[in-house]
Amino acid sequence: MKTLVWFRNDLRLSDNPALSRAAIDSDAIEAVYIHCHEYVKSHPVAPVRLHFIFEHLQLLGDELAAQGISLTLLEVKTAKEIPAAILKLAQQKSCDQLHINAEYPLDEFVRDKNVAATCKAAGIIVRRFHDRVIVPPGMIRNGQGLPYKVFTAFKRTWLQQATAVSWASPSSAPAFPKAVACKFDNAVLKKWFAEADDRVAAHWPAGEAEAHERLKDFMDTAIRHYHETRDFPATEGTSTLSPYLAVGSISPRQCLGAALHVNGGEWDTGSEGVTTWINELIWRDFYQHVVTDFPQVCKHNPMQTYTDQFPWRKDEKVFERWCQGQTGIPIVDAAMRQLLQTGWMHNRLRMVVAMFLTKNLQIDWRWGEHWFMSRLIDGDFAANNGGWQWSASTGTDAAPYFRVFNPVSQSRKFDPDGHFIRQYVPELAHLDKKNIHQPPPVNGYPLPIVDLVVSRKQTIELFGKLDRKPAETGN
Repeated sequence: MKTLVWFRNDLRLSDNPALSRAAIDSDAIEAVYIHCHEYVKSHPVAPVRLHFIFEHLQLLGDELAAQGISLTLLEVKTAKEIPAAILKLAQQKSCDQLHINAEYPLDEFVRDKNVAATCKAAGIIVRRFHDRVIVPPGMIRNGQGLPYKVFTAFKRTWLQQATAVSWASPSSAPAFPKAVACKFDNAVLKKWFAEADDRVAAHWPAGEAEAHERLKDFMDTAIRHYHETRDFPATEGTSTLSPYLAVGSISPRQCLGAALHVNGGEWDTGSEGVTTWINELIWRDFYQHVVTDFPQVCKHNPMQTYTDQFPWRKDEKVFERWCQGQTGIPIVDAAMRQLLQTGWMHNRLRMVVAMFLTKNLQIDWRWGEHWFMSRLIDGDFAANNGGWQWSASTGTDAAPYFRVFNPVSQSRKFDPDGHFIRQYVPELAHLDKKNIHQPPPVNGYPLPIVDLVVSRKQTIELFGKLDRKPAETGN
């Protein structure tokens, strides 16, 4: 038996279900990664994320080659070409089966379904594994057998299911079939590397080893205080693992296993810092389940359909000022500039800038969702869409429409001394900690683009006038 393993957002050797199973039941293994230009353009994928993926592919290709596994890099223009490309490679390599780790957004699901149909018609066995979640979609249901729309209820059932699922995973790569080491041909990869991005090397070194080193450091230091430090952007209080989870150089199971080890095996008791971080892993699972159970969110639709009545503004000039960090609201501008400079944004600030865009500027949340995906190194459709719809009060378990973060209050609370603002908005570096959050007129820095109090009131009134359907409240 010879198996072709198709790598996607699972760029690692350890705890890789598709690869591990191939190592168990195959006499030989081939590997493939496909770069689809249409996919990158239409979803979109940030250039910094592409560069991060390509650096991971270089390392992965070398690691697989050391085991005698050849990683083939294929390039296609459209998604329609993928099934034929996979089949042709499988036949060229004399593979009997194809292994993939599931991806849950609708386009990816349809793509994989088409690949499976094409391969099966040619007599190739296709096996699909769950990798991006701890509890697979379909296992979390309410008493009526329906999926949850509210996180708290989802979490209760998730905890019941998760303790019964084998989440523990090996820290090392599986034992591969004996083969002669080969050399990874990275000629195509060098072509893909045409636009280098220094932000990756500076802030996000690639690789499975780097991901595990960050996990270890976080477990050894910050996790026990995570509940106290995670909301302060000037403090190193988060794991910074999101880019590595997004490309799959570390798995959520490995993260959970490390957290449970630190917490003495406790899931929702024990260290508050640890349980708070585990809660974030459950949120990641929740949003992957949402795109599976409610595929309408993959079609640019709000989860709460009544919210599409909201008269979103289509002001491109105002939106551009938000994108470039030129709104005149210091914490918003600092956060947006952090994204532009590093390809990443602190999670608390993602909520702040998203609410500012949707609740103060009244710009369509889909504009912000798209901008984030076009810039984030950790861009993951499920998590990004879920976060934006939560902030805009259009999604599952959404923030009530009358809950609107005041960015100045958030700034004073979570960046009290203004250290984060000074780092990314140097025009205001000379101001004291009292004035930096809501500065007087400063030469070279714009005045506020909107009145926070007036715009908040207007948005709440507009939401209140929408024709809400009780059936969409969820459970």
